[in-house]
Amino acid sequence: MRRRSRGRFEPIGSLLPQVMNDLGLTDTARVMQIAARWEEAVGREIAKHCRPTALRGELLEATVDSSVWCQQLQLRVPEILEGLRRVLGEEAPSDLRMRVG
Repeated sequence: MRRRSRGRFEPIGSLLPQVMNDLGLTDTARVMQIAARWEEAVGREIAKHCRPTALRGELLEATVDSSVWCQQLQLRVPEILEGLRRVLGEEAPSDLRMRVG
């Protein structure tokens, strides 16, 4: 059994993206990053009624708490995507789908 050399320690935050990728959880990690900055991107009122729940490629799926809010937010998809681009830059999804849940 070989002993590991005692090299420089790396912060876990710098290792986590690679581990998530190795486990096939890249989209999950991106949803978590989006969720962490969701209110900043979309505003407090929207964030109270809607949250990001899944990512399929560049399509972000968000769950809305009522059909009334879902309908209103469907009309605001371009505005929400712009907020995500402003906050997340290149990491922002390019499409958004709302669903009641």
